[in-house]
Amino acid sequence: MKWKKFTIKTITDAEDIIISTLYDIGLEGAQIEDKVPLTPLEKEQMFVDILPDGPEDDGIAYLSFFVEESDEAPVDTEEMVANINRELDDLRNFMEIGEGTIMVSETEDIDWINNWKQFFHQFYIDDLLVIPSWEEVRPEDRDKKILHIDPGTAFGTGMHETTQLCIRQLKKHITSETELLDVGTGSGILSIISLMYGIRHAVGTDLDPCAVEAVRENMEANRIAPERFEMMIGNIITDKAVQDQVGYAKYDIVVANILADVLVPLTPVIVNQLKPGGIYITSGIIDNKEQTVRDAVEAAGLEVIEVTYQGEWVNVTARRK
Repeated sequence: MKWKKFTIKTITDAEDIIISTLYDIGLEGAQIEDKVPLTPLEKEQMFVDILPDGPEDDGIAYLSFFVEESDEAPVDTEEMVANINRELDDLRNFMEIGEGTIMVSETEDIDWINNWKQFFHQFYIDDLLVIPSWEEVRPEDRDKKILHIDPGTAFGTGMHETTQLCIRQLKKHITSETELLDVGTGSGILSIISLMYGIRHAVGTDLDPCAVEAVRENMEANRIAPERFEMMIGNIITDKAVQDQVGYAKYDIVVANILADVLVPLTPVIVNQLKPGGIYITSGIIDNKEQTVRDAVEAAGLEVIEVTYQGEWVNVTARRK
């Protein structure tokens, strides 16, 4: 099996927004190469006592996307490059992305999941143990709350700071009667954890049809009954049919772990899905975008009730008045 590799030269500040934007044209699971120093957690996961000093961070990043191809289904390289350039040109209108040049190459078979196994090991989010399928639960952990989840090429596992910020806020506000809406659900991790902690029902929306299978697998792994978590595919920001299907003024909590540039147009729409007094939990916000999201939240008539931080990431939690 061969893969066509599309590599974009950009800047580290633009990594997340480019990755998110290119999902819309079918490019998923970016490989990121940059010189950003490792976090303490990442160093711990390297299982090396003393790491050599890395090169100085120059702000440059290379994002590589892989598209499977065969003789029967060749990749139209010119069309893909044109599509990538179109999306990058749109981004240039409102943010700096660096060179934005594209390199194309070919690579042989990539064993995505087994490559992940070298680096992904069980870890805690406070009292919650997150564990992949290839590791055993230790005897001393068997009475703990356990989330079974495997890393994939596109969706999260709970390691990222933004996910952990959302989980902590959810645990503060959920009850046994909570009806949850999870916008940009991805792997379904936030909804599944909320269901594990006892909420009544969850609805997840996502742009990517692959999320349906990812959610189904993770529900099965964590023994979540199918009727407790409903998935919908579509753009809730722009598609009235999706908004109607999701429903209005029916959710006790809406959680959106998305980039700030998506939260801004999402917020005035999603306020209609919240019950009066409902809680809006947002993350995916880099620290220099905090005020932008706060302004959007307040402009939509919501009251900011708490702002929390982890690393360079921010969570803004608000209430519908």
